Amino acid sequence: MLSSIFHTGTFSIAAVAAAMASALILGLVIALLYQSSTVRPGSFGVMLAVIPLLVASVILIVNGNLGTSVAVLGAFGLVRFRSAPGTAREIGFLFYAMAVGLAVGMGFLSLGAIITLVVGGAIFILERARFGKRDSTERMLRITIPEDLNYTGIFDDLFQTYTKHSTLERVKTTNMGTI
Repeated sequence: MLSSIFHTGTFSIAAVAAAMASALILGLVIALLYQSSTVRPGSFGVMLAVIPLLVASVILIVNGNLGTSVAVLGAFGLVRFRSAPGTAREIGFLFYAMAVGLAVGMGFLSLGAIITLVVGGAIFILERARFGKRDSTERMLRITIPEDLNYTGIFDDLFQTYTKHSTLERVKTTNMGTI
């Protein structure tokens, strides 16, 4: 069950087609899971559907040489981290899709399906259980003030009136320290 469809050093057209189709189908499952659990799916959901196909393609191009393919995919992964910063959730889904593409590209179609189902099921259950989510009544307030304003205690009366509890977590300057 968990054996590669690429038994010899050469690839058959049927095996490559099966790997590509599997990668695309499993990528669509990952993208649907992402889009169903986010408020604003955007283009990232579309790319999640294609990432396993791209990863599988890269691995097929390097003829199943795992070391070379991981090095190439590491370079591709840097593209994501050098672009607009993503959330931990987006980065997790990115690695999820890459793992599925890696398994399928190596010819382990059933392993790719198992990874998709098990990880996807875990994500689905944890999100339904609201694991790691804040209490719905808890909010974070960010206040931007000029640097020359003495902010110590300036908002205490407002916080006492309108909140049950408040804490100052950190102070951060912006605009080269002007704000």
